[in-house]
Amino acid sequence: MVRFELPTTTLLSPHVHVTEVARIDKKFVDCGGTLRTDSSCRLQIYQADDTEHRITAAKFAQILAKGAGVLSSMNLPVEVEAEAPYLSVFPVIATRLEEKQVVLSLGIRHTACLAEDVCFPTSLEDKSACAPGSGCC
Repeated sequence: MVRFELPTTTLLSPHVHVTEVARIDKKFVDCGGTLRTDSSCRLQIYQADDTEHRITAAKFAQILAKGAGVLSSMNLPVEVEAEAPYLSVFPVIATRLEEKQVVLSLGIRHTACLAEDVCFPTSLEDKSACAPGSGCC
């Protein structure tokens, strides 16, 4: 059986369905003006009312194999989209085998400034870098 463990170490109900395997491509400009891209594999899971449903490791592997065509790479970071209780996206930070279960441990996503060299000067002389019109956030 496959289980999903929230960052709080709470296991989601065992009757989840994997409803999507997606490649997410993000193209964006950071606050320093640099064009960036980011890609990931996102698994959407759904906790249905059919409490007798269980997803086996074999079934999980079949679902992933069906989605392999849209991923075009097996070296993508993996995220899980789930309602817990709000729709959230969690990075998969670890997997483990525990009492005949495959457990995917989910982490927490954090924001970060990708242009720290522009927005957070290292010396007092550089403080003008964050002046109005400097391109800093």
